[in-house]
Amino acid sequence: MKVLLIIGAALMALGVAFGAFGAHALKERLTPNMLANWQTGVLYHMIHAIGIIALASILMKVSISQFSTAGWLMFAGIIFFSGSLYVMALTGITKLGAVTPIGGVLFIAAWVFVILGALKL
Repeated sequence: MKVLLIIGAALMALGVAFGAFGAHALKERLTPNMLANWQTGVLYHMIHAIGIIALASILMKVSISQFSTAGWLMFAGIIFFSGSLYVMALTGITKLGAVTPIGGVLFIAAWVFVILGALKL
């Protein structure tokens, strides 16, 4: 699916930019705990962006709806999980930590859909 491939590549570019921003611009501005939150957001962001690219590549060869669903769940997971960590690190609003687990559940669901799709291969 071309759209997922584009989204995955765009998310990778953003992940690299956010990683560099955290390492250089935020290193002296954030507490160690908030910097760790930022770095965790970047890690999960990039891992799942690679996952989206991999799923898009598979979807260009086979049409398995579970792989498409998994890609969209990963995208949503990045927004909720990584996005909440980014905003929390930048603003210090720790109540946003309540949103982060929603992203984690979306990531888990995505990987379950990958398993279900793989069973159809």
